[in-house]
Amino acid sequence: MSRHSGTEVLRYTAFSADPEGGNPAGVVLDASGLDEAAMLAVAAELGYSESAFLTRQGGPGEAGARDGTGGPGEAGARDGTGEAGAQDGTGAREYTIRYFSPKAEVPFCGHATVATALALAERDGPGDLVFRTPAGTVPVTVTREGAELRATLTSVEPEVLDIAPADLAEALAALDWPAADLDPALPPRIAFAGARHLVLAAATRERLADLSYDFARLEALMHRLDLTTLQLVWRQAPDVFHVRDPFPVGGVVEDPATGAAAAAFGAYLRDRSLVPGTAVLTLHQGEDMGRPGTLTVELRADDARVRVSGTGTRIGD
Repeated sequence: MSRHSGTEVLRYTAFSADPEGGNPAGVVLDASGLDEAAMLAVAAELGYSESAFLTRQGGPGEAGARDGTGGPGEAGARDGTGEAGAQDGTGAREYTIRYFSPKAEVPFCGHATVATALALAERDGPGDLVFRTPAGTVPVTVTREGAELRATLTSVEPEVLDIAPADLAEALAALDWPAADLDPALPPRIAFAGARHLVLAAATRERLADLSYDFARLEALMHRLDLTTLQLVWRQAPDVFHVRDPFPVGGVVEDPATGAAAAAFGAYLRDRSLVPGTAVLTLHQGEDMGRPGTLTVELRADDARVRVSGTGTRIGD
């Protein structure tokens, strides 16, 4: 545990059992004394792509469940210390959570959700959690597999949208990717499962590996289209993908492992009938950054939501 701007912050990496892999996140288990500006200051000082903040119902930093599902006692610690969340009637511990990049609040962050769930599980034990996020309600289950903990989040209802030809051309220009380098079997789309991501599929692993883009130009386009990241992918096998996620709107060049984008990508694949209705997919991310991680995406034919799971570990101070 460390202190940033006077706040106790845990540091975890998500989607890797190795502290040098996956995507690091800051986790504040009791942010009840922080307002929005203070949360942003902590995230900026920490410098990770995102940090997560748990708040008790009615506290100064309380975001509320902006999807209209909030209510008294829905989140936070009963004793005000973050020791345990309120119950939702099913035995799940329930919290409100907010996510901040170094530059702004984001509606949903998968890797920080996983990191927070693992931190709670290490403190309180595995089990079911409910996170009230700005994007909606996200259930999370933490299980123990041998010596490791694994967190599985269930996304909000996803959506897949077309992208205008002019916007696609601008994205490719900012990336310096010729249109001929795209995989025609995976057409560009905007996918949402808590946050919006532009899915672009490279025809070769070499194209995916060669990422050097115009930061300001891509950031401007992403702000205009309300995109959180670009989900750049290469299909190695029917159920195995390599992915990269530029994240200039968050103030970082690239996100090492992106659970929100993984959920959106799963929805995209199902929407385009590129995988069976029930499927388990493996996404490798971070290899080109030297921070390899693995994300597991599960699709169920009887549930439109997408499940994303992974391991994680505490990062030493």
